[in-house]
Amino acid sequence: MKANDEERQRFDKAVDEILDLFNNLEDDQPIIKFGDDVLENIGLAKKKYGDDMVNEKINTVVREMLSWLDLENVESDEEDESENNAVEEEEQ
Repeated sequence: MKANDEERQRFDKAVDEILDLFNNLEDDQPIIKFGDDVLENIGLAKKKYGDDMVNEKINTVVREMLSWLDLENVESDEEDESENNAVEEEEQ
C-alpha cells in the first residue's frame, strides 16, 4: 500500500488508538459459572434441539427459581450506578 507521510501518520495514530482500546478492555465475567458437565450437556442439547429452544427452557427454569427468592429492596447495578453518578454531580 502506497502512502505519503501524512497518510502514514494518520494510519499510525489510528493503529495506536485501536491498540489503546484493546489494552483497556475489561474481561467479560459470566453472570453464572456453570460446571463443565453442565456446559457439555447444554452444548449437546443445543445440537439436538437448537439454540432457541434450549435458551428458552433454561430461561424458564431460572426465572422460576428466581421467583422463589425475596428480591425486594435490592438495588440493581444500574440503580447503583445512577445513584453514584447523581452523588458525583452534586459534589461538583
